[in-house]
Amino acid sequence: MQKDDLYYMREALVQADEAERLGEVPIGAVIVKDGVVVAKAYNLREINQQAIAHAELLAIEKACKALGTWRLTGCTLYVTLEPCPMCAGAIVQSRIERVVYGATDPKAGCAGTLMNLLNEERFNHQTIVESGVLEEECSQRLTAFFRKLRERKKRGSDT
Repeated sequence: MQKDDLYYMREALVQADEAERLGEVPIGAVIVKDGVVVAKAYNLREINQQAIAHAELLAIEKACKALGTWRLTGCTLYVTLEPCPMCAGAIVQSRIERVVYGATDPKAGCAGTLMNLLNEERFNHQTIVESGVLEEECSQRLTAFFRKLRERKKRGSDT
């Protein structure tokens, strides 16, 4: 873990909090290059009604625009939840150098949990992966969000 990983993961958690405020699953992402935040994003799947509106993909899109290139070499992506296969593919395709994530995803994690697409040697690019940074905080946000969601659904069905 690098010195600034905690700082930038906290920035990703701020993005996750914004997603939750909007009723989205609290996942946030931040992309950093040379110590400068070039993009921030959070999940917008429900608001946009788009399956691809994951925090990582939105951050990658913003970083490409900010840097004027699709090649995000030298960039680190901080994300509160382990990337899914779709996001892992985008990370590889955009040439992100390093991914730092908080909570593991036992249902869709493709940065080491179910498989590791980011280190797949058959691809033309591999990404350095650091896991478990502020894992407890990241996990707690997700657990609390889904607990509240289940409680709301239960109350709604009881009326």
